[in-house]
Amino acid sequence: MPARPQDAAAFHALHKELLLLPNAWDAGSARVTQDLGAKAIATSSAAVAWSQGYADGHHFPPERLAITVADIARVVSVPITCDAEGGYSDDPKQAAANVLAFINAGAVGINLEDGKQPHELHLKKIEAIRNAVEKAGVNLFINARTDVYLKQLVPAEQAQAETLRRAAAIKAAGASGLFVPGIVKADEIKAVVDGAGMPVNIMARPGLPKLDELKALGVKRMSAATSPYTIAMAALIASTEEFLRDGDADALWARRGTPPDYNKLFG
Repeated sequence: MPARPQDAAAFHALHKELLLLPNAWDAGSARVTQDLGAKAIATSSAAVAWSQGYADGHHFPPERLAITVADIARVVSVPITCDAEGGYSDDPKQAAANVLAFINAGAVGINLEDGKQPHELHLKKIEAIRNAVEKAGVNLFINARTDVYLKQLVPAEQAQAETLRRAAAIKAAGASGLFVPGIVKADEIKAVVDGAGMPVNIMARPGLPKLDELKALGVKRMSAATSPYTIAMAALIASTEEFLRDGDADALWARRGTPPDYNKLFG
């Protein structure tokens, strides 16, 4: 199902306040996330890859991601933003073509990261994607991710200035928002928010200020990233270890809690 213009407009509007995004990895996790009150669905590239037996980091075939987005679009009614890693290509034109496939599957937003690739390549990809989606008539929310903090691309004392330097170029290239995973200190968050000139997204990590303070600092988006997936897998590991060790049917059943009626949910 191609991306709907009304979903794109709605997703942009959600960044007027602090948007909380618990990341999903398939249709089932996306629908449950929506039913719990999420205003939009975000995928996690790592969680999507891991759930299908691939490593994160451009190892996941982009055509499979398009299928995953389409599966999610079939069962949810809120906007979808897709973690597109680095566009799954070092060729800006191919990255743009991949993103168009995600849009045709139903996404109205993407994350696009720089990682340890050259900053200039990141900019070229943003420009290519912006040009491609404008020709397609889609107001795509390009959430440009810089890993200056997360991957320590520069010494710690230079991270704030380098992030803002990249933010200015990212905005000029056509990004809609700035994603700065790894930043946790309130004063640095405030400086980046004030200097970015576009909505700032952070990643949920230990040590972050509490929600009310993040709102006061001006943060417009917080992603759960891989945490929902790893929490789900932790429950699987614990329950399976216990079952294989003890074969206790009662204990296994007790771990189920009170699940929703999945047949009704997806019927």
